[in-house]
Amino acid sequence: MSFTAPTQEQLFVLKHIAQIDQLAGHNAFSDASEDMVQAIVEGIGDFAAGEFAPLNRVGDMVGAQMKDGRVVMPQGYRDAYQHYVQNGWGTINAPAEFGGQGLPFTLAMAALDSLGAANMAFTLCPILSVGSIEAILHHGSDAQKEKYLPKLSSGEWTGTMNLTEPQAGSDVGALKSTATPRGDGTYAIAGQKIYISFGDHDMADNIVHLVLARTPDAPEGTRGISLFLVPKYRVNDDGSLGEENGVKTISIEHKMGLNASPTCVLQFGEDGESIGELIGPEFGGMRAMFTMMNNARINVGLQGVQIAEAATQAAISYAQDRVQSARAGAADKSSVTIIQHPDVRRMLMRMKAGTQALRALLYYSASKVDLASLGDEAAKEAVDILTPLAKTYGTDLGSEIASLCVQVHGGMGYIEETGVAQYYRDIRIAAIYEGTNGIQAADLVGRKMGMRGGDALKEHISHIINDAKKDGHDALSRLADACMRVCTSMVENNNIDDRLAGSYAFTTMLSVATAGWLMAQQLEAAKLVQSQEGDSPFLKSKIASAQYYLNVMVGEAMGLEHSALSGAQPLYALSAEEFAA
Repeated sequence: MSFTAPTQEQLFVLKHIAQIDQLAGHNAFSDASEDMVQAIVEGIGDFAAGEFAPLNRVGDMVGAQMKDGRVVMPQGYRDAYQHYVQNGWGTINAPAEFGGQGLPFTLAMAALDSLGAANMAFTLCPILSVGSIEAILHHGSDAQKEKYLPKLSSGEWTGTMNLTEPQAGSDVGALKSTATPRGDGTYAIAGQKIYISFGDHDMADNIVHLVLARTPDAPEGTRGISLFLVPKYRVNDDGSLGEENGVKTISIEHKMGLNASPTCVLQFGEDGESIGELIGPEFGGMRAMFTMMNNARINVGLQGVQIAEAATQAAISYAQDRVQSARAGAADKSSVTIIQHPDVRRMLMRMKAGTQALRALLYYSASKVDLASLGDEAAKEAVDILTPLAKTYGTDLGSEIASLCVQVHGGMGYIEETGVAQYYRDIRIAAIYEGTNGIQAADLVGRKMGMRGGDALKEHISHIINDAKKDGHDALSRLADACMRVCTSMVENNNIDDRLAGSYAFTTMLSVATAGWLMAQQLEAAKLVQSQEGDSPFLKSKIASAQYYLNVMVGEAMGLEHSALSGAQPLYALSAEEFAA
């Protein structure tokens, strides 16, 4: 299935929503000139279409496999990954002092957007390495940074996150893996971790595992968790690789999708010692891990954009070719391509507008991450608010768009040979991992709503209200007003069950309002460019998509206000036993 990176769309959003030119005005990102941004976006688009996209189908059909206790990737994956490393695509946002380019996270996100749309499963590998780099950069010792960051930044080594255990999923505090001091400043790590994406593979020379574990006599719960760096192969003082480090791959999961992303069960300390180094202070594991997880959650939201882009391209292509039935009411009773039928157009417009709205939300969130890294306190607060929106709405709407792609294809979409069912199977996990979307919603009405006594969230909503009323976007204004009513009610309601009962509906409302606000900005920008440079197919498409989102999809979210305020009582009308009646 062919894929073309949405380069023009990405550059438009980078300019008008992420305002990457303003980021380039800061010394830290001064290399992000307009020419540099365009070269990277176009270059990664060509690379993604030429190297990653052709492997998407074989990755799904063949998948990663266990052979002799090792994970072997499908044919072509190692070569493509090595080309990714050789071309320096992993270095975009990596720190310059450790071999990276030091460019904005926003630009790195645009690169991952193209790579993931071409092949979501493959792109999970570099996404995980980004998190490892963040954790070591912010919490590692100087020696750890010197030893590990250059190889992680280049992509020569890859990184993982090791949180989950059989008895400890979302309840991370229940983990039992141990870290016993060896007397030389290192620790012997022992325990089993599950659901470890790219926990083993044959594409890179080493894998750097970041592992949560407990030291002896550590307090129970999350307070007693520490973070450890445990490489697959031990690393000598001169940076060369030593012997294996006792990290055993027990198995890989047989999953619904993402078959080319090996999800491993790893056993530490069974085949010899697994020697690890403490990252940050003892019992500082959760703080260090959240450094990885916040950006990781935004990147998971981006996976919704990736699949939405690929699915939309596939659906439009099919609808332009598939001939079926005459158009209702037409004098000519000849069969037409299905893109002429109103309901197919409804689905395609929803897919197109939804994809653009998600991209704007994710790029905007990334731009706030960049500003926060420069010390902008307002941006840090914005990242806190935007992260659960980006992760939840990105993955929810991405899943819906993948499902619509199957629907546009009709019966052919339900047949695996068509290839579009893969989009739905691949994206479905994204609403679950990196903190389920329910947990994200709970975070929004809990910790995030509590910021400055609710004023932080209210100010975000007020910006949307003011801009919507100023520019005459009535549906957006009404939705934002509804968001303010729900927010105010929840802030004043001390019943946590009531808040949680309405949390998902409120998160969706606020996500749609925020995405609608960004689509309104794109609409105005497109009209301005149109007045200056004349019409073009891209600008016409952008304006139509923005208007559809604002006029149709924003209005739908108004119906969630009642659900958000309905309280917990209806949810507890049945006992646990009565649910089965």
